[in-house]
Parts: sequence; C-alpha cells; structure tokens
Amino acid sequence: MPRRHDPGRRQRIIDAAIRVVGRDGIAGLSHRSVAAEADVPLGSTTYHFATLEELLVAALRQAGEGFSGVLAELVPEHGGPDGLAAQLARALGVWLGGERTGVELEYELYLAALRRPALRPVAAEWTERAAAPLARRTDPVTARALLALMDGLCLQVLLTGGSYDEDHARTLLARLIP
Repeated sequence: MPRRHDPGRRQRIIDAAIRVVGRDGIAGLSHRSVAAEADVPLGSTTYHFATLEELLVAALRQAGEGFSGVLAELVPEHGGPDGLAAQLARALGVWLGGERTGVELEYELYLAALRRPALRPVAAEWTERAAAPLARRTDPVTARALLALMDGLCLQVLLTGGSYDEDHARTLLARLIP
C-alpha cells in the first residue's frame, strides 16, 4: 500500500498534544491519547516523536510563543506613550484576561521542566525569548527581575483563582524599573 503524504501531520500531533495537556494535564498525555485527539494512527505519533519527552519539547516550544507574542505586540521596542511598567501591566492583563486554559497550559508545561530535564533547555529558551525585548528597554538583570515578578503575579492569579489587578501590577513593576 502506498504511503499517504500528509505534510501537516506532525503539526496536528503537536496541536493535539497541547489540547490533551490543556484538558487532562501532563499526566493524561500519552501517544495513544494524542493519536486519538489528532485522529491519526498511533504509529504516526511514535514516528514523529519517539518519546513523550520529544513531544513535550515540541509542545512547550509552541505553547511558549503565547506570552512572548503578547509582549511583542503590546510592549514596543522603543518606548511608547506609556511607561514600561504600564505596558507590561497591560500585557499581563491581556494575557490573563484571555482564555485561561492557554495560560494554565503554558505554565504547566513550563513547570514540568522541574521534573523533566529534557524540557529545561526549552524553558530556558522561553525565558530568553521573553527577556530579550525587555533587556533592550532596561538592562539584562532588570529584564530578568521583571520577568520573575510577572511570572509570580501570573502564578498567584492562576493558583488563587483571583482576579488580576493591573494597577497593583503596574505599581510593583515600576519599583523594579530604574
């Protein structure tokens, strides 16, 4: 039987893995669950991703584009009418005000790197990608501090189920900006 050409299959598998983790958590991720979600044969998932770690790396890389994209869109490289603290606080509001499942998914994948060493380089790339534009507006140390504060604010909102307070975030962020 001739092999069917399906150039989008790998991407569909990654998208399916992200949906599975978003719905069932990392514990629910298996080649079988992803194959069912992507509507592909089980062998396709193992062909493209020999291990679940490889699949998680691909999912983390893709999911990590969410917050970086919000920062790129809402925090101009060369200033803007508002100060950096206001721009970052607004970006966090947009990020947390969107679909919470996506935010939760990114953090679940990001924090999975604590127990899965294969994910650590990708988590580091994610941090670098988010810190780079901030470092152009401040300096590398301040950029990392701002990112750590924003991560903390996001986690507090996610873990408590509370609402995001943009004014409070702006005040905290402004304290770190020289």
